[in-house]
This record gives sequence, C-alpha cells and structure tokens, in this order.
Amino acid sequence: MSDHLLKSLGPLRSSIELTLHTYHAVRVWQGRPADENKPAIIGFAGFVRLMNRMKLGAAQDDPYSDFWMIRMQEKLESSKADLTMVRRNLDQLMSLIPEALSVSETLNTEPVKVPVFINSPFGFLALYLIIAYDNFVRQAQQCHYVALMSRRDMEHWINSGGRVLRSLFGFAQQYKFSGATRADFAADNDVARQAQERFGTLPLDVLEGTRRSEFAPAIMRRRVQDREGVAEGVGGSSAPVSAGAVPRVSVSQED
Repeated sequence: MSDHLLKSLGPLRSSIELTLHTYHAVRVWQGRPADENKPAIIGFAGFVRLMNRMKLGAAQDDPYSDFWMIRMQEKLESSKADLTMVRRNLDQLMSLIPEALSVSETLNTEPVKVPVFINSPFGFLALYLIIAYDNFVRQAQQCHYVALMSRRDMEHWINSGGRVLRSLFGFAQQYKFSGATRADFAADNDVARQAQERFGTLPLDVLEGTRRSEFAPAIMRRRVQDREGVAEGVGGSSAPVSAGAVPRVSVSQED
C-alpha cells in the first residue's frame, strides 16, 4: 500500500446503543442531581469522564494516576464478583420453578435506548455491570411475580445491587490528578514532594512503572530539562536528573 493511501486512511468508528429495561438501572445510569436535602450522585456519564481523566493522567506519566488505575481495576473486579454472587442466588430461586411451567424472560415493552460514547476500557467494564444489574433486577422482579420471593426480599436484592454500582461510582470520585510525573520523582523536585505530601507514598513498583493496570495506556514521551542537561523517559522509566532541580516538562505522543 502506498504512503498516499496510508495517509488517507481514516480512523475506525462504530455506533453503540444501550437498551435498559428497568427503572432501577436507568436511575443508576442517570445519577441524581443535588438538592437541599440530598447530595448529588454521579451517573454513568460522570464516571466515564473521571475514567478519561484517569487514563490521560496515566498516559502523562503521573504515577498516582497509574496507581488509581490499578485500584480502579480491583474495584471493578470486586463489584463484578458482588453482582455475580447476587445473580447466582436468583438463579437458584428460578431453578425452583416446576418444569411443567414455562416462564419467558421478562422484558420491558418500551425499554430505554441510549447511544453510548466511551473512550476508556473501564467505562466499558462499568457498562457491563450496569447491564448485569438491569438483567438481575428483571430476574428479581420475575421471582417475586411467580411467588418465589417476597416483595421485601426483592427490594433487598435490588437495593443491594444498586449499592454495588453506587459504591463503584463514589470510589471513582476520590480520584485526583497529582500533576507530578515519574521524572519529577527522579529529580526529587518540589512538584514530587508536594504530590507525596498530598497523596501519600506510592508503592515502589508503581513509582518505577513496573506494575501497571493491564488497561493502562502507553506513556507519552516526557522530556525534562534543567540547567545541566536533558533526560528523557518513555514507558514509565526516566533517566536520572540533578536532585533538587525544577524541570520544565514538555509532552509529545509516543508513536
């Protein structure tokens, strides 16, 4: 293929549409605005914005953003395990329906359909959890409908699943971009010291860039300049720079 054809090749695109059948899942999706009596609860869009910031911070070689991506992946995995446990309990109840009774899947006659725009893997992982929650809410309502579960138990299971997702979104709200890079820590400058005072000490393997989330982005090339010379680092490793020097940092996208 000629260079001209390669340069004229555009990016890949696809359209994604989400279908939700339950009021409870739609509430999680939308979140809740703040009022006089209740604080705001972020919805899926707010969560995705935070994940995009976290991903960008990790790409800019912020070790704290990298650490947050590790913690966020662990939180997503534990949330998935919690929802799976609830779903298994509902599956056991549904297995009590006699074979002579055929019960079809519960679906909304007018489900909500919304376009989805996601730029981060964690956004998709959270989306799968919302879909799983929507599915088991339908299943819990069906268990109640066929008298396998009381209304009180149904509401308990539905609320427990909702708490899992709200906990996930609330956890994401704790993320803050540190403004420091691994090059700053290598230089032991004021930016690194201020970040450490504010956000605490990082695990050494995270600071060195040897442990990252499997969904972490490629690190952008960073160039640190001081009075004595230039040091470059790519992929989380940085060359030594003079201790105490305050660098000027420029960023270019790694090929």
